[in-house]
Amino acid sequence: MLQLNQANTCASDVSIVIVTYRREELLIDTINQLIRLHKGPSEILVVDQTPLHDKATDQALAQLERAGAIHLIRLKDPSITHAMNVGLKQARNDVVLFLDDDIIPGEDLIASHAIAHQQERCNIVAGQVLQPGEEPTSARDEKRFKFCSSHRQTISELMGGNFSIKREVALELGGFDENFVHVAYRFEAEFAARAIAAGEKIWFEPDATIRHLKASTGGTRSYGEHLTTIKPSHSVGEYYYLMRSKALPGRVSKIVARPLRAIRTRHHLSHPWWIPGTLIAEIWGFLWAVGLAIRGPRLIHDKGRRTNASSRKQIGDNKGRNTAREECE
Repeated sequence: MLQLNQANTCASDVSIVIVTYRREELLIDTINQLIRLHKGPSEILVVDQTPLHDKATDQALAQLERAGAIHLIRLKDPSITHAMNVGLKQARNDVVLFLDDDIIPGEDLIASHAIAHQQERCNIVAGQVLQPGEEPTSARDEKRFKFCSSHRQTISELMGGNFSIKREVALELGGFDENFVHVAYRFEAEFAARAIAAGEKIWFEPDATIRHLKASTGGTRSYGEHLTTIKPSHSVGEYYYLMRSKALPGRVSKIVARPLRAIRTRHHLSHPWWIPGTLIAEIWGFLWAVGLAIRGPRLIHDKGRRTNASSRKQIGDNKGRNTAREECE
């Protein structure tokens, strides 16, 4: 177990960024659970891309903002990676923790992230993610790492709903590639590869745990089910990732084989009339990805990357966003 009373380490030195889209009661529940944690954050930034909330959600968000419990940022156009970049740039603490908007956080979630950064001397910490029906497991899979693992280790991937990073490191890396659109599938893989290529390591900390509720509506589910849509929202990210990952073994064969893999499913076996629609989505996603790859990655520009720390602190204090700060124990 991590030593949660470690000196010089504060959960209150962590900024939480929650990117949300078309979530209602679950979003409010997630925020309230984070606020109630014994060792909570000094700052919660909610980057909201929802066009119109129901009345209860709007009232709850407004009340939380008035109380200084959250800083609400509203964006017009939905984009996971752009919203994460906005949260990254506006966060005022040294460590930024990205969380999904439909989770149950472990009691020591934030403190475990903060302490792992110090004890492991790393800039990126991935937390444990328990999907519905999963429990922590001590079994090791030699072929594929599982985020429900209970083993501390260095890993080569990320899950976007529970990881933390030193703010300045993320900015130096250029933030998240905004060419990963809609579902933004594989944006974490691209960012992890870019970070590792720059000499960073990713530490997996199982004490920093969440239960992902995997809500059936809102979020990426707003773009439909990948098995029953002709839209390219679920395929474009994979193609773009493969086109950009020139060092990835067998990437060309993976691009060529993806349309076939997309229709070789139990769903298509029992619903063959969906095969043409899925192939349309794959072709459309491939062509979209070609255009994105030709244009090149959309990262945070050098201009405005470095923000004076004292200025950021003053902005945060003026907005009353420090009311949730707790003293380190």
